[in-house]
Amino acid sequence: MAPVEEERPRALLAGASRRWVRLLPWGVAFVLCVALLPTTIVVLTADYGLNGSVASALAVAQAAPLLLAVVRPLRAWCVVLAADVAGALALLTVDFEERLLWPFPPMQIVGYIGLCLALGLRERRRTLVRVWLATAAANIGLGFVAPHGTSARNLLLTILGGVALLLAAALRERYEVQRRLAEQETISEAERDRRTLLEERARIARELHDVVAHHMSVITVQADTASYRLDGLAPDVREEFTSIAATARESLGEMRRLLGVLRNEETHGELVPQPGLTRIGQLAEATARAGTPVDFTPCDTDVPETVGLSAYRIVQEALANVVRHAPGAPTRVSVTESGARLTVLVVNGPPPQPPAAPLETGGTGHGLVGMRERVRLVGGTLDTGPLPDGGFRVAAQLPLTEKDLT
Repeated sequence: MAPVEEERPRALLAGASRRWVRLLPWGVAFVLCVALLPTTIVVLTADYGLNGSVASALAVAQAAPLLLAVVRPLRAWCVVLAADVAGALALLTVDFEERLLWPFPPMQIVGYIGLCLALGLRERRRTLVRVWLATAAANIGLGFVAPHGTSARNLLLTILGGVALLLAAALRERYEVQRRLAEQETISEAERDRRTLLEERARIARELHDVVAHHMSVITVQADTASYRLDGLAPDVREEFTSIAATARESLGEMRRLLGVLRNEETHGELVPQPGLTRIGQLAEATARAGTPVDFTPCDTDVPETVGLSAYRIVQEALANVVRHAPGAPTRVSVTESGARLTVLVVNGPPPQPPAAPLETGGTGHGLVGMRERVRLVGGTLDTGPLPDGGFRVAAQLPLTEKDLT
């Protein structure tokens, strides 16, 4: 089993938005280290009379870990507390004046307060309580061997360290509360936007149901019952009504699936079987039954589902445009594979002479926009435009490889 890598610690205030705030702990630690290191050596040797090499070793052990405290304050505290206790014991070997602080000189108190601030900004309450208890225990324990007797000054480190821990912990908890409030506001805003979107989708679903689905249901019922309501229908007319009913039922089924997706965002519409290349032949047959001759060249290539659906919708919209704007015009539909691309071609000639009146006298152009959007989503290209003889051409190039699709 591979060893789990230890997560790299973050520096204090690393999550702040302003750069100077992120750099502040490093600056404070550097200043303290640079200031306290020589000061400790001078004070311990000149005022307390400690040996220079011992004073230098203690100064390094007490000041250098302040840089580590920016990323690992608890480890730095362990080193500094041990060094401070060792320094207090080392001072017992020399004779210093009673006016001087013991067991912890002022330089050690200043560094320890900075270290406590770092601990308060990083560690939990339980850890901070243990740190303070350990500090108090060390302070009180050293008091039993005080060279000049115990006094209130000997507890300065415990008192000031506790205040620093309490202050930093209060600041950290205040920041956490503000951060959580900001997150809750962001979540609430996202929920409001989501609720607004769901309401709009529900409204669109109601409109589609009340208008389109209702009329499609009426068409289906009328086409299904035509053979019973009308006497003497010819066989080809009955077949035409049957085809109309089948087409209407299929469209109504797709409409109901769409309404389900609009009403409920958790509906997985992609799990419903979607039409693909194998269904394009049915489109050509239905269009031919509507009076528009269609010459269809199929393609048996296995293609990704998204490409097959896009090809089906492009042909569907192109044939619908032919029926609406050039009814009866001869149309050629071909789907071929060329290399790593699928070519979808729909070409219709001019309407028959004399020109038949189109089923629609105007259009919104949304069909062509929808085709371009489908082609763009799969990374393909679309070429549309009128032909010199009065016809129209729709040609789409759809990629088949995963690389192109992405």
